[in-house]
This record gives sequence, structure tokens and C-alpha cells, in this order.
Amino acid sequence: MRIVIQRVTHASVTIEGKVKSEIGKGYLILVGICSEDTEEDAAWLVRKIVGLRVFDDAEGVMNLSIGDVDGDVLVVSQFTLMASYKKGNRPSWLKAASHSISIPLYNRFCELLSETMGKPIGTGEFGAMMKVELLNDGPVTICMDTKNKE
Repeated sequence: MRIVIQRVTHASVTIEGKVKSEIGKGYLILVGICSEDTEEDAAWLVRKIVGLRVFDDAEGVMNLSIGDVDGDVLVVSQFTLMASYKKGNRPSWLKAASHSISIPLYNRFCELLSETMGKPIGTGEFGAMMKVELLNDGPVTICMDTKNKE
């Protein structure tokens, strides 16, 4: 699984002109899933996300987690994170998992994240054409890949 976490002041996802989800201060998380990904990958990411300390403390040092600031989370599926751009200029999407794999794993990732945080999270709609709006705070953007656990 690949994710992009953006610390935001606010974010929303709109589908066919209607706001599906919106959050205040917190994380917008874009999620890409490949066919080899498992629930263990999702659980590892959830632990990293919840423990990630990128919010400012009283001294202005990034030392607080999403829970420490009672932040919100919006999770949006994005198969384009699995793009292969090795050859040519048109990306290949062959690494992206099929819907039969990615939809249940995306849903499980969202469930695990909500359970771990102890509060509901916002989501997009898997496979829909979405408009994502955000105000990146910092900017702070973190990329994680379960196949490259740095």
C-alpha cells in the first residue's frame, strides 16, 4: 500500500457536485493499493499514521500526534499512486489492485483507522470521480509505502 498524508487545516471531497465528506484540522490521506497488499499492510500503516508526530506543540516543534490535537482524517482512494512510469510518458496502472482486492482492503483500512482513533473518519467513494479540496498546513506531506518501510 502507498499513502500520501497531508497535514491540512481543512479538506473535503465532492462527488457530482455534492460534498461527501469534509474535515477540519487533521490529515487528508490518499491511498493506493496493489494486488500483493494485505490487511497486515493496512494495520502497519494505521499504527504509523496514528503515532506520527507532525503537529506543533506549544513551542512550535512538530511533536504531537493526530490524537494529541483531536484531529480529523479524510481518506480518499487513489489508484494513480500505483503508477509505473519507467517506460515512456504514459503511466501504466498494472500495479494497481483490481476492485475485488482493493475495495475490501480500502474499507478495512478505513475501519481500522476509525477504530484505532476512536472516532469516525471521512471517506471518498471508491472508484468515483472525485474533487478533492484541501489547504495543506505547513506544507507537511509524508509518503509511506508498505513495500519500503523506511
